[in-house]
Amino acid sequence: MRLAPLATLLVPLLAAGPVSPREYAPERGAADPPAAERESAATPPDTATRATATFAGGCFWCTESDFEKLDGVADVISGYAGGDVPDPTYEQVSSGATGHLESIRVHYDPEVVSYEFLLDWFWRHVDPTDAGGSFVDRGRQYTSAIFYESEEQRRLAEGSKRRLEASGVFDRPIVTGIRPLEAFYPAEDYHQDYHRTHAVRYRFYRWNSGRDAFLDRVWGDRRDARTAVLQGYVKPSEAVLRELLTPLQYEVTQEEGTEPAFDNPYWDNEEEGIYVDVLSGEPLFSSRDKYESGTGWPSFTRPLEPGNVVTRKDYRLILPRTEVRSRAGDNHLGHVFGDGPEPTGRRWCMNSAALRFVPRERLEEEGYGRYAALFE
Repeated sequence: MRLAPLATLLVPLLAAGPVSPREYAPERGAADPPAAERESAATPPDTATRATATFAGGCFWCTESDFEKLDGVADVISGYAGGDVPDPTYEQVSSGATGHLESIRVHYDPEVVSYEFLLDWFWRHVDPTDAGGSFVDRGRQYTSAIFYESEEQRRLAEGSKRRLEASGVFDRPIVTGIRPLEAFYPAEDYHQDYHRTHAVRYRFYRWNSGRDAFLDRVWGDRRDARTAVLQGYVKPSEAVLRELLTPLQYEVTQEEGTEPAFDNPYWDNEEEGIYVDVLSGEPLFSSRDKYESGTGWPSFTRPLEPGNVVTRKDYRLILPRTEVRSRAGDNHLGHVFGDGPEPTGRRWCMNSAALRFVPRERLEEEGYGRYAALFE
């Protein structure tokens, strides 16, 4: 007896061929509230202090379902982002006229799952080579994108994309956009948790879309691995470096230049926090080891993570010096001298242009929570 409703659903769907959610979505209720109210109702109160990440990967029923599998993810909201029409309806977005993409906003605990891992997971659950849609759903509104909510998210997203490109997983260009998040509008209530509330219809749609067959073929057992698959820093090309860096940052990090003394951001910075490579983000120095050397450049008695720096002889001046470079980023940082204070007797003299400062209060948010204990 239970088979009758399923057959009633499947027969017309199978006869129609591949289907998209546009064709079989329920009608929007006349009483659906505005987007702001929908997000307030959809988001549990305890997620207010947690981090958020926004992605577009085609049908939001599927991407919502995929991200809800992860430990540390408190909630996933289906919605719309990237367009210029405020509080759009599903019908407006699916027409392709609003500029919005079907998107999800992930509320997560950065102490359990990092933004970097969310990026890694994202790539393994979309087709980042499709510029015309995603799987059975065609149109710009179904294309993939990463919407960054901070400069740190932008940096991590660009680095993750480079790792994917360098991995050789795809033999076609990666076309997923990396864009600033201007606004996110939650979708209508009937779209939230669609994989649970309309399980049969959702499972058939997903199977028929070709998404799982594609992802299994590309990633195999790595598709749902709970550890990062795309690891390691991939240095950008020269052209990309010139786009990412200011002229001074490029001169210092790529051409081994030196910034002006006493005229740089960090020489007299007294805030608590850590200093990371401006490109790779690898932790390099701590404010706890910073001191006033009188030279006009940020100076430290020792590295925060010795394994993240490498030294080599520099013979560009008359007397040899010891150059300091970041290991993963392979960027020029400065020099180390033997005239520092105790307890090390060394002066790690760095260029501010090669560094990015992460203040103590942002360590957790930016993925450096393991260093928070240094400042307790």
